[in-house]
Amino acid sequence: MRNLSIFLILTVFAHTCIHLNAQELNARVNINYTQIETTKTDIFPKLQTTIEEFLNNHKWTEIAFRENERIQCNFNITVNEYDATENTFKCTLLMSSNRPVFGSNYNTVCYSVNDREFVFRFSEFDQIEYQENQIDNNLVALLAYYAYMIIGMDLDTMSPKGGTACFQTAENIVSAGQNLDFPGWKAFSDAGNRFGLLNDYLDGSMECMRDFEYIYHRKGLDQMSENPDTARAAITEGLDLLLQAHKAKNMNKVAQLFSEYKRNELVNIYSGKGTTEEKNKAYDILFTIDASQDQEWQKIKK
Repeated sequence: MRNLSIFLILTVFAHTCIHLNAQELNARVNINYTQIETTKTDIFPKLQTTIEEFLNNHKWTEIAFRENERIQCNFNITVNEYDATENTFKCTLLMSSNRPVFGSNYNTVCYSVNDREFVFRFSEFDQIEYQENQIDNNLVALLAYYAYMIIGMDLDTMSPKGGTACFQTAENIVSAGQNLDFPGWKAFSDAGNRFGLLNDYLDGSMECMRDFEYIYHRKGLDQMSENPDTARAAITEGLDLLLQAHKAKNMNKVAQLFSEYKRNELVNIYSGKGTTEEKNKAYDILFTIDASQDQEWQKIKK
């Protein structure tokens, strides 16, 4: 009986440890290869399985995540060109991650990006593995970069600048990417590439953006179910930080990217709700950041 009790205690303890130390990501991967004319289609399901297992089975940080806290994210990969001889894939990645809003059934987008230079080599029997100090495979570099960006952005919404360590690791991956003969990594070649976005986000003058991420999510969205007026007021005040980030560096796209994937949510926060002063302020700031979306921003005033 004693041995059975000890066994049960150890079993429960082991289960608890596994439960509290789940991997960080719960990624769903979709490979769209309808544009490709090839009879060798087996490679695409294999690629999908490999990417999903790599993202979901690797423990990216030392943070203890519960199973239900894993970050939901989607990797939609469209294969534009495939060279079976060179095992080269030229793709577009549409990636988004989200987190639940406290006190509700609503999930909010934390990070979204459209990477048109998602290029790599992969063959059927490749086994990909991440080693922080040795990155010589571009598919590994791409997936590890986005894994750390997703986790970092999520942590920034939970605590002030909570994702710093993850962004620093992503920065190391970007540095390693400079030595890889693939697009999207090169310094200053494109303000919207992987180097450009991360470099802007970590720039000292852009700390206001990271402060805004915390205010918007924790003091705003997470409080919306209990006190929507106070939560909306916090977001409205925080929009000054978003505007400050927009003006901080010439050509930086961080604030505009935020307004793009939060567009519908921002409209819903104010449309039919809030004071005229709040509506006007929100409209003026969002129009300044992205005037091309004026038709949407006009809905804020209704």
